[in-house]
Amino acid sequence: MHSVFRGKHFIDLEDFNKEEVDTMLEASFDLKKKFAMGVPTPYLQSQTMFMMFFEQSTRTRNSMEAGLAQLGGHAGFLDSSSMQIAHGESAKDTAIILSRFGHAIACRYCNWERGNKYLNEMAQWSTVPIMNLQCDLYHPFQALADLMTMKEKIGDLKRVKVSIIWAYAESHKKPISVPVSQVLLFPRYGMDVTLAHPKGWELPDWVIEKAKANAARYGGTVTITDNEEEAYRGAHIVIPKNWGNWVTDQTGAALSGATKVIDDKLIANRSWKCTEAKMAIADKDVMYMHALPADRNNEVEDSVIDGPHSIVYDEAENRLHTAKGVMTLLMGGR
Repeated sequence: MHSVFRGKHFIDLEDFNKEEVDTMLEASFDLKKKFAMGVPTPYLQSQTMFMMFFEQSTRTRNSMEAGLAQLGGHAGFLDSSSMQIAHGESAKDTAIILSRFGHAIACRYCNWERGNKYLNEMAQWSTVPIMNLQCDLYHPFQALADLMTMKEKIGDLKRVKVSIIWAYAESHKKPISVPVSQVLLFPRYGMDVTLAHPKGWELPDWVIEKAKANAARYGGTVTITDNEEEAYRGAHIVIPKNWGNWVTDQTGAALSGATKVIDDKLIANRSWKCTEAKMAIADKDVMYMHALPADRNNEVEDSVIDGPHSIVYDEAENRLHTAKGVMTLLMGGR
């Protein structure tokens, strides 16, 4: 077990070695067990965290806010539109001041080519941990909760086939951060990762290179395909989720973030939907996962997400426990 975490930033899981990620999981499992037993865990008594949101949130905001309360601290919600950021205050000034007021700063900023840069600028100046609640490139809390859920359900993940599959959605051009974090993390646990998407929805080349390097080091594999059936066939876990084609297409980019974009290229791939028929060609015990919110009847049929193979609510619950695990290690510890 690695035990030196206090004060570190949590922006990308690639910043932590496998032993450190394992420790995060161990802490999360311990906190989940104590939560189930009603055992108090006041590990961050009287500590304060500031949560800055540039976009909407359900699971992320509430898992962090409830989690810190259960650890004995307080998380304050900050809508960026009501902060002086809206009048042009810099990331530097915001980070310096908020870090003098409390013990951690968490931020969600998914705007393409802005979010990750903003988080790293805050990290440069903050004297307390900066935690990434999702940016344009990474969603470390989600990937960690996904990994925890898989280990709960399966145990040893070596040779497990997990398929990260692009799915059709009409709500908006979603960030690539969820599949990026997943394709980087899962090979580190020896999984056989298949990344499937239509042409035009590629992830950055550097992501695929790092994912394949992780696979080579830890005994996993990474397969890239534009064949949806190949991804479903024999899969133990499927994660069909939409992401925008930000890498190859800037349509819809705006200062306010991702905007709703339905064009001919998107509609041409409407068949990329998780259905019972596609689930039937996967492993007989296949599990369906999604970070939520799912675009029901576009990304997935109700009969799948509400069916016996779906573990989305267990996955969502683990956002609470992994949030508590990470906060305890980075804000407490030694």
